Order: sequence, then structure tokens, then C-alpha cells
Amino acid sequence: MYQAIVFLPLVGFLVAGLFGRFLGARASEIVTTSLLFVSALLSWVAFISVGFGTETFTVPVARWITSGSLVVDWAFRIDTLTVVMLVVVNTVSALVHLYSIGYMHEDPSRPRFFAYLSLFTFAMLMLVTADNLVQMFFGWEGVGLASYLLIGFWYEKPSACAAAMKAFIVNRVGDFGFMLGLLLTFVLFDSVAFSDIFSRTGELKDATFHFIGFEWHALTLVSLLLFVGAMGKSAQFLLHTWLPDAMEGPTPVSALIHAATMVTAGVFMVARMSPVFEYAPDASSVVIVVGAVTAFFAATVGLVQNDIKRVIAYSTCSQLGYMFVALGVGAYGAGVFHLFTHAFFKALLFLGAGSVIHAMHHEQDMRKMGGLRKYIPFTAAAMTVGTLALTGFPFTAGFYSKDAIIESAYASHAPGATFAFIATVLAALMTSFYSWRLYFLTFEGKPRWGSDAEEGHAHASHAHADHAHDDHAHDEHHGHDHTPHESPWVMRGPLVVLSLGALFAGLVFSGAFIGEGYDAFWKGAIFTGEHNHILHEMHEVPLWVKLAPFVMMVAGFLIALWFYVLDPAKPQQLASANPLLYRFLLNKWYIDELYDFLFVRAAKRLGNFLWKRGDGWLIDGFGPDGVSARVLDVTGRVVKLQSGYVYHYAFAMLVGVAAFVTWYIFGGAI
Repeated sequence: MYQAIVFLPLVGFLVAGLFGRFLGARASEIVTTSLLFVSALLSWVAFISVGFGTETFTVPVARWITSGSLVVDWAFRIDTLTVVMLVVVNTVSALVHLYSIGYMHEDPSRPRFFAYLSLFTFAMLMLVTADNLVQMFFGWEGVGLASYLLIGFWYEKPSACAAAMKAFIVNRVGDFGFMLGLLLTFVLFDSVAFSDIFSRTGELKDATFHFIGFEWHALTLVSLLLFVGAMGKSAQFLLHTWLPDAMEGPTPVSALIHAATMVTAGVFMVARMSPVFEYAPDASSVVIVVGAVTAFFAATVGLVQNDIKRVIAYSTCSQLGYMFVALGVGAYGAGVFHLFTHAFFKALLFLGAGSVIHAMHHEQDMRKMGGLRKYIPFTAAAMTVGTLALTGFPFTAGFYSKDAIIESAYASHAPGATFAFIATVLAALMTSFYSWRLYFLTFEGKPRWGSDAEEGHAHASHAHADHAHDDHAHDEHHGHDHTPHESPWVMRGPLVVLSLGALFAGLVFSGAFIGEGYDAFWKGAIFTGEHNHILHEMHEVPLWVKLAPFVMMVAGFLIALWFYVLDPAKPQQLASANPLLYRFLLNKWYIDELYDFLFVRAAKRLGNFLWKRGDGWLIDGFGPDGVSARVLDVTGRVVKLQSGYVYHYAFAMLVGVAAFVTWYIFGGAI
């Protein structure tokens, strides 16, 4: 069963990728989507049987690498953490495949698109089923490659190519840290297998390692290096810049990357390595602080974005920060629980945004929407459910998982936990505001689309540079004179399923993930040390701590209602009154500009110098080009000897005879 779960998406990729041109777009869609639904169904079977029954076990696949003491077997590690990820990845991926049949119906390259989707899913499954760090790194890099292909799917668009390159390069920074962590793990444990690593972490809890001139606590260094990899893949602060630009890909790609797969890989990896992080409290404090800063930073930027997909993208970045806060304070179950619930409501929001974009003829600027609820009521209802879950409305999925993280941050005594509690509470306020801002701008108020609205909008002063079009199917934008309409049922069906998950996933599974069924459910798949009582302490926090997220949620809703329904001129007035702050947030804290100055321009200058002076002047000048030029010079002079005059040739012969006689007298005699 587990081989089928992992390899069916690979079969779909091979069929659509190799034979898509012969089978046609429809057959490629049906084959890949059907295989994903089979894999998703089997994943739920595995989730129930393992999560609520079977202990951890290994499924061998093949002998992979044997080199000295390094032995890497290709095997699937099947435990509760694995099956949770199998459910998340395959369920969302199957629904995205189905949704894409309707969303991409005009695109001429559908077989290639569905092949890439299946390849992405297979790589992610390789990552989450890995029984060792090398296998995980293989899936890790495969996800990076597939994301590059999907983000740059419309390679005719320069912006899509640039976004794909940016995602690939930024992730290489994090992956270098992962690779160093992997190598150091092998040096310390003489193995890369999780079973060997986890069984010996206690022995190495006091070990040190000399690195870059300093003596480090070995497990802290391993944890920090691995976390650098997680920061890149899960778009944490300073390595987050690729995530918003990834919106250049088709909307189903955004849902797949941002909801359940690529961005959660870092969270999964830290949870998997919980036995190591438990013995590295300093590294855990770094995780707490980075997660808290990310949650706060991304929420502030999301307040002012006008592209509907970018708002949701920054929301993803912020929620990933929440997950790392939970992992840092030792509430691994809460972090993975938020990963699980977040997959449903974030995929719902992205696919709902895709339905809005479809209805609006590929328009993504919320300032050109408004009043859509009466035209696309089904999509509006789905987006409402997603917004409620994201903001943590009582008894929705986000309410159980996000509140648990905030409570665990308050209960923790780890350095940085108090800062994380304050940052996550403030982020909850901003999350509610920008989520309802998105809803009100899109679905409420007067329509701001159509020819008259477009002309009026052209003179608006609330300008910025992030206006974008999805352009799926490569259509040109011809305005919005048509009436918005609901998406076909092949796109609405996944919204129904995801809405159910967004409403009930928290209620149904909270007891198993973080409640009284914790031990029976996890069965050691997540390790907590003997001094880690965070799950018990988080349930005993004061009442005001439990109420704080709810108060923030209500406050954010009321402010958004005031700004965008009751007094729509207020946001413009605030932006005009605080232009520096507004531009600071609109330009995403100028992180991209800083990187452009420090790294991009410097790299270009260095590249130009090495190209013109190093390669052109030095290597070519004194190498191939220099040698060829000297040969031409010599031959040019030799050619001049062929003058056609007999006395020139006679003179040359005399010189030769004189040279020969001289050599014979002075050299030959010796």
C-alpha cells in the first residue's frame, strides 16, 4: 500500500510527461488526477490504521548507497508523523489536480502542467516518508526542482522566469545549511538513519565540535544548520523573499506550494528531528525568535497588499512563523496540528482566490473588484469559511491549532517565548484585519470593475507597483465589461471538501494531536524530553491568555469593517497621513531592495569584472586568443619572406648555410 501511495504520482508524471503529446490533454488530466485520488484515499487508510493503531515500522524499497561506513537504504519510515503528512500532501494535491482541470482548461500545455504537479507530489512524498537524512535531502531537492518548474510554468513571461530563478536560488542558500547539517550528523553519529540518530542523541548531549574557529555544542550546531535549511524551504524571515514572487505561477500551484507541501517541509523536518532539538535548547530559542519575527513581519506586510494572491501568500508566511514558534517551545504536536489544519483553510483560500480571478477575467488587484458576493455567492461562501478558519473563529480548524500555539508560547519558560507570545497575539490582530480586508474589498461594497470603474481607477492616487494578472491560458486582458460568473463544478467541488476540513478538522482531531489522546496517537513519532511539560502547562494558562486571540480576531474584524465598509475613505487618509510607514510596509520592509544592493548588484559587478578582466583579458588574452594572435603575427611576418625575388631566397640560403657552419664549428665539434 505504501509503495502505491508514493509511486502512483510518479507513474502519473511519467505518463503525462512522456506520452502527454500522444495521449492528449484530457487523457493526461484524467490519468494524473485519478492516480492522485487513489493515493489520497490510501493515505487516509494509512492515517487511520497507523495514527490510531500500528506502531512505527519501516518499509524497505531498495539498497541505495554503500560506501565505507555510510549505508543508505531507500526505505519508508511509517509512523504517525509520516501518515499525517501523507494525508495533507495527497489530499491537497488530489484536489488541486481536480481543480486544475477547470482552471487550466484553456492552456495549451496542460499535459506538461499536470506532469509537473505529479512530479512535485512525488518529491514531497519522498521527503516525508524518508527513513534517513540523505533520502530526505533527495526529496528536499526534488521539491525545489519541481517548484522551479511550476513557478516558471509560463516561461514566456519574464516575471515568471525571474520568480522561478529567485525561488531556486534563495532555497539553495537554505539547502547549503541543510547539507552541512547532514554531513555533521554523519560525522557525529556515523550514520544518517533516523533510528540510529535518535537512539544516540542522549549519548551526545554534552559533545562539542570545532567549527569555523569556535567550539560548539555539537547538537546545537546540527540543529542550527538544519534549521537554516528549514528557513529557506519554509520561507522564514530573511529567506522568505521567494515566497510572494512565487505567485507568478498558476493559482493551483500557489495552493499546492503554500498550503500543504513545499513550505511545510521545513516544519516537518524540525518536527522529525525533535529528539535532536530537545537536547539543543539554544537552537530551539533561535527557532522561537525567528518564527515570531516571521509571524509579525509577514502580518504587517499583508496589511497593505492589493494583489489578492499576495495577501494570502504573506498570510502563509505568517502562519509558518506560528508553526516554528510551537516547535521552538517544544509543543511539536501543536505545530504539526497547525500544519494539518492550515493545509485545509489555506488551500481553500488560494483556490477560492483562483475562482475569483477566473470570474474577474484574470484580474488580481482587489481595488478593481468589489460587490462580487451577489455574482459568485458560492465562492464568497467558501472564502468566508476560509477566512473564519484562518482568523481563528471559535470551533473552526484554526481556532484549535493557532490558539494552542499562542497558549504554549505563554506557558513556555524558554528564552524568547515571551517575545513570541506578544508577537503572535499582535499577528493574530493583523491576520484578522487583512483577511477581512480581502473579503470586504473583494465581495462587498460597490463594484469597481467594468469600463467606467477602470477609467476612474486609472486616476486613483492609491498607487503601487504590485498589480498583476494571472494570465492563465495566456489570454490578453481586455477589461471587465462582462458579468462575473461562478466557476464550473470541477473547480467548486474541491472548495466544498476543503471547506469541510476548514470547519471540522480542528474539532475532530484536536484531542489526538494535542489533547488527551496525544500519547496514543503519536506513539513516540514526536519526541519530548523528560523536562518538557509544555502540553500540560498550555492547558493551565490564565483565562485572559485563552481569550486574547479571540479578542484580537474580533478587533481585527471590526477595524476592517470600519475601514472598508462603513468609512471606505479611511485607509487612504491613513496612508496619506503616514506615507513613510505605508511605503515601508508596501515595500515589504525593503528587504528585497537591501538584498539587491548587498548581493545582486555586488554579484553582477563581480561577474562583469571576472568576465571582462578575468576571462576576457587574462584567460583569453594570454590563452587561446593570445596564442592565436601571436601565431598570426609570426605567420604574417613569415609570409613576407615569400617575395618572389631570387636574390631574397639566395640570401636566406646563405644565412642558413652560415648558421649551419657556425653550429658545426662551435657545437658539432664539442
